[in-house]
This record gives sequence, structure tokens and C-alpha cells, in this order.
Amino acid sequence: MPTTVGPIGIFGGTFDPIHYGHLRLAEEIIETAKLTEVRFLPSGTPPHRTRPGADPQHRVAMARLAVEGNDRFSVDDRETRRTGPGYTYDTLTEVRKEVGMQRPIALLLGADAFLELATWHRWRGLFELAHIVVAYRPGFPIDTWQARMPEPLAHEYAARYMQQPLAVHLAPAGGIAAVSMTGLDISATFVRTAVHTGSSPRYLLPDAVLDYIRTHALYR
Repeated sequence: MPTTVGPIGIFGGTFDPIHYGHLRLAEEIIETAKLTEVRFLPSGTPPHRTRPGADPQHRVAMARLAVEGNDRFSVDDRETRRTGPGYTYDTLTEVRKEVGMQRPIALLLGADAFLELATWHRWRGLFELAHIVVAYRPGFPIDTWQARMPEPLAHEYAARYMQQPLAVHLAPAGGIAAVSMTGLDISATFVRTAVHTGSSPRYLLPDAVLDYIRTHALYR
């Protein structure tokens, strides 16, 4: 089980299904920012996306299979048990109450999700609860997505940007860091399409997850 000290990474998403791109992102940020653990939080009813293809209990089960064997990874199913939209602000508020006010929390986001942050529920309040660590792909450097930021987000970015991801250790919340990640061109959409059309998505996701998809006839 993960230890109870050091910065926590919170990685939310539909995970529909979870794949090696998700797992590698979490692993690289753990190493770069020296996080103690990463908690994967499958969403219940995501307010910014269409309904996932698999029901919440299946997405939680697949995530749990995917993280087996990595004692720094865990799965938190709280959003799938919540009725109504699952807002990140509410989730981080709950986690903060559980771990206390002094332990650093890092919310892990891809660059595309970060660029939409100003549309999220109580988005400025997120900085009172956590740092934000943005993972970006090769070929999509910082200056590229900086130019696409809406003004309110650009203002927060300029005020909160930390030169090194290790700075998440210096305060419980409030900063923005960026981490370049290995470019794995894998998407959940591609995996679902492959399953639906009878193609093989093997080596894009853990075998245990693929076996679960086949056993439960998901994405057909």
C-alpha cells in the first residue's frame, strides 16, 4: 500500500478503458516530481464529456487490474459513487480533509485538459487545494500551449508557474508545474474502436484489462 507521507498525485479521468498511456504518464510524473503515490480516480458522470462507453463499476475494476503490482498506484472510486456530476473541486476538497492541510497534493492533467481548466467548476479554487502538474507530449512544447491559453488561465499560469516539478514539495498547494512525457500515441477511443471492429488492441493496455473487456463483452 502507498505510504502516508510525501506528495500525493491525483489522476482523474474516465479511463474508458485505462491503457498504457495513462499508466506511463503517472509513472513518469511520480519519478520527475518525486511523488509518494498516484491515486487514479475514475469519473462517474463527467461534466465536460459524453457518457463513457463502460459503466462505472467496469471502469473501476479495469483500473484496479491495471495498477496491480505497483505499490505506488491505487484506485479511488469515490467519484463513481457520487450522484450527479463529479466535480474535481469537490473531490479535492474531500481528499484534503482526509490527508490534512499540510500534505502536498498534485492534480495531474494532460495539456489539452489544462487548456480547458477555466471552464471547470470553481477552477480557481483548485489552487487552494492542490498543485497542478501538466504533462505534455513531445511536439507539443510549453510555448505551443501557452499561446492557446485563455486570458484568465494565462494570468494564473504566469503567477503560479514553478520552474521545477520538485517544487510541489515546498507547499501543500497553489503551484503549476509542467512535465514532458514519453509520446505514446494511445487513446481510449482507439482501443474501443479496435474492440468494436474485431481488431486486436493487445500491447496498448495490460493483458488483464483486455481479458476483462473480452470477458464482459465491453465496447461491442
